[in-house]
Amino acid sequence: MHTSWRTYALGAAALAALLSSTACNPGLADTKNPAPSVTSARPSTTGTNSPTEGSTTGPTTGTATGTVACNDNDLSITTSVWRQDSGQHLLITATNFTDKTCTLYHYPYIGFGAVIDGPIDAMGPAPQAVATIGPKEKAYAGLFLFRGSEPTVSIDAVSIGYQDRALNSNRESSMLDVALSKEIGSLNVGTNARVTYWNRDVRAIEDFLFRSGTR
Repeated sequence: MHTSWRTYALGAAALAALLSSTACNPGLADTKNPAPSVTSARPSTTGTNSPTEGSTTGPTTGTATGTVACNDNDLSITTSVWRQDSGQHLLITATNFTDKTCTLYHYPYIGFGAVIDGPIDAMGPAPQAVATIGPKEKAYAGLFLFRGSEPTVSIDAVSIGYQDRALNSNRESSMLDVALSKEIGSLNVGTNARVTYWNRDVRAIEDFLFRSGTR
């Protein structure tokens, strides 16, 4: 639709009256040059390390990339299972018991003692950042152990090793055996066992293990 514009000339008296009316009404807005709208937002500060919480939309991992890699001398490793699971998954929790910060790069190298050699393959996408943990902080990795009715063997220990910043580094290094907790006793492992990447958010591990079809 075409709109025509007409220009009107104001007399001196009319113009003076218009200016006087505008000056007496501060509520009028300048529609040609409006003031910019200013908004503020606060970043979210929520985060969890508790193994009993639910899933999140994305991993919450450490962002530091210049720290040293964690090793056996920095970590306490514990294992646990989910109460209503059928024994197909295992949670590995790494706690930094030192007074320095270190990083768990990529995914852990996992074997099963003398029963099954490792390392087993990784599964799932890598987190958006590495798992950097300070003193007393935790990081997690999840294991998928077997599928359906495939043949399995019984294991009572997990062997674990750690990578440096370079992917697949230290692959030939020896791994340390970690006994399963007394509550677990032993587990069955199939031929296609896999491990997730390290993550500081246990909920991201749970979400991947139980919602990605790895059962």
